[in-house]
Amino acid sequence: MPPAGPPLHLPAGAPAAPPAAPPVAPPAELPEEYTPTARDLPVITPGRTDTLIDSPAVVPVPEPALDPDAPEGMGPLYVVGDVHGYYDELREALAAEGLIDADGNWAAGNARLWFLGDFTDRGPDGIGVIDLVMQLSAEAAAAGGYCKALMGNHELLLLGAKRFGDTPVQSGAGTASFQAAWLLNGGQKSDMDRLEDHHLQWMARLDAVMEEDGHLLVHSDTTAYLEYGDSIEAVNDTVHDVLTRSEADEVWDLFRKFTKRFAFRDEAGSDAVRELLDAYGGDRVVHGHSPIPYLLGEVGTEDGESESVAVDGPHVYADGLAIAMDGGVTMAGKLLVVQLPLAG
Repeated sequence: MPPAGPPLHLPAGAPAAPPAAPPVAPPAELPEEYTPTARDLPVITPGRTDTLIDSPAVVPVPEPALDPDAPEGMGPLYVVGDVHGYYDELREALAAEGLIDADGNWAAGNARLWFLGDFTDRGPDGIGVIDLVMQLSAEAAAAGGYCKALMGNHELLLLGAKRFGDTPVQSGAGTASFQAAWLLNGGQKSDMDRLEDHHLQWMARLDAVMEEDGHLLVHSDTTAYLEYGDSIEAVNDTVHDVLTRSEADEVWDLFRKFTKRFAFRDEAGSDAVRELLDAYGGDRVVHGHSPIPYLLGEVGTEDGESESVAVDGPHVYADGLAIAMDGGVTMAGKLLVVQLPLAG
């Protein structure tokens, strides 16, 4: 388990935050497997300003090769790890695989593209990332392919911050609020200012689990999905029902469980993966959420100011049953866009 995340750092020139409400002391032991990005989540409302960066043009490359194992009429399958607002890096990574052209438009015909969640927070342009994914979804469908996305814990966090603000919720670490958790986990004021109803509706409709070509796609490396249903359809329906009811404590509990991590990393990791595969199908789990440097024990804090970490590609582990796709772009790692199945 990594240590608690770093304190919130305001950029130079940002207005000073008002005094924070005193945090409630956490219990001596957190609930089993509870690993939030930051444990201490007091109810606070600090101000924060951020500047968006311009998007450089990208260089187009040839369209991806067809996958002979793809379903009839469909092209190759790609997955994208956690983006966290790094819009420029996303465009570059998609272009490098031939999925978009120099103007940022879909260029991959009938290819299939899945995003594993966590589009916002920490990076400079989360709303730009969501807009791009929504655009590519429409363009890919028109070209005979598709671009789809899963629900990450940061989508739940942003939805909660917008819906519930400072409303107190009971967390495993004491009294908290969605707004405080969002800010402490990299929430960007520029994203909140640009968040519109169609963004909220799109996020709230995202599925939590999906299976493609024997790959069980989830955001988080946890077995907590099993608490929400014994089939893919049941899990997705339950998550949608929770968001539709919009009860703060219920949504918080969903966020808390989707924030768990490392279920597949240790000696019993392969057994945990098999639990999910047995319930939902597939031969391998493909997930984001836990940065590969975390999984390898190379980095202990998810801080954008960390030293550069070498990430060359996905991390295959748990007896080959799990593929980690979060390359740690927030810690100067790499935003991963990969074609499945993996070569070699």
